[in-house]
Amino acid sequence: MKTYKVGIIGAGSIARAMAATLAGMEGVERYAIASRDLGRAEAFAREWGFARAYGSYEELADDPEVGLIYIATPHAMHYGQARMCVERGKPVLCEKAFTANAGQAEELLRFARERGVFITEAIWTRYMPLSLQVAELVRNGAIGKPHLLTANLGYPIRHVERLMRPELAGGALLDVGVYPLNFAAMVFGSEIEGVTSACVKTETGVDAQNSVTLRFSDERIAVLASSMYARTDRLGCISGDKGHIIVENINNPQIARVFDNDYRLVAEYPTPRQITGYEYEVSACIEALENGWLESPYMPHEETVRIMRQMDDLRREWGVRYPFETE
Repeated sequence: MKTYKVGIIGAGSIARAMAATLAGMEGVERYAIASRDLGRAEAFAREWGFARAYGSYEELADDPEVGLIYIATPHAMHYGQARMCVERGKPVLCEKAFTANAGQAEELLRFARERGVFITEAIWTRYMPLSLQVAELVRNGAIGKPHLLTANLGYPIRHVERLMRPELAGGALLDVGVYPLNFAAMVFGSEIEGVTSACVKTETGVDAQNSVTLRFSDERIAVLASSMYARTDRLGCISGDKGHIIVENINNPQIARVFDNDYRLVAEYPTPRQITGYEYEVSACIEALENGWLESPYMPHEETVRIMRQMDDLRREWGVRYPFETE
């Protein structure tokens, strides 16, 4: 297998986490970093050992040595930047939320298919071994017939400027709410028959915290919550008629514990030793590129669009709209 030279668009905190991840992986090279501020890109390159630093995203995408581009910018920029990369034939790993809305996601994925270019959403929990194992435990009857799922994720991050700005697709839903939605999707699937929800909005008009109840087929219910005001316990719990599973930290699962109907612990599944957790999505990209796939089976394009539509519907119900969106 060849070594893939990775380029990163955006030089913020998420890009730093990815740089640390790449440093600990085989089969990839920390090659190029791009920022709109060349000085910032150069400082990032020196700190993390990247060979190239660019003062524009287009320059990075035009570099013939780049074999995979990771997009680590705010949600509102994903569509344009990913399309620009695909136009140049570059495979893309685009940070969640994949785009600002489902329309953008559909158009971007259609364009990538037409160009024959690989692209996938960097919703890291979809690629993690423990996440996959929890879903398998439920499918295999570890807790009997599953009926109820609860999950939450929240951090006091209202001070982060981009989260308060509608023009950057801010709010809790796209940043942290996407994780409970994906947790429910991995375990309960997509056969949703009804949705009820509520949210509290910021003075700028984006959602600050929310609750979502999903009614699935076969009498299953998922109760989800997310917040950028509160530090929550981040727990996920799947309950069946023969026990329940508790997952610590749905944002980066650390351990899953299985309990029987007498609340006795019967099994524990710790997460495998990891670099940061980002390595699994990078490995999935390499797997796809080595096999000539245009999408990853861990996060199919259809599922990316479905989750984006789900979030569009929730925002519509709450009256949260970004200024760049049209009817």
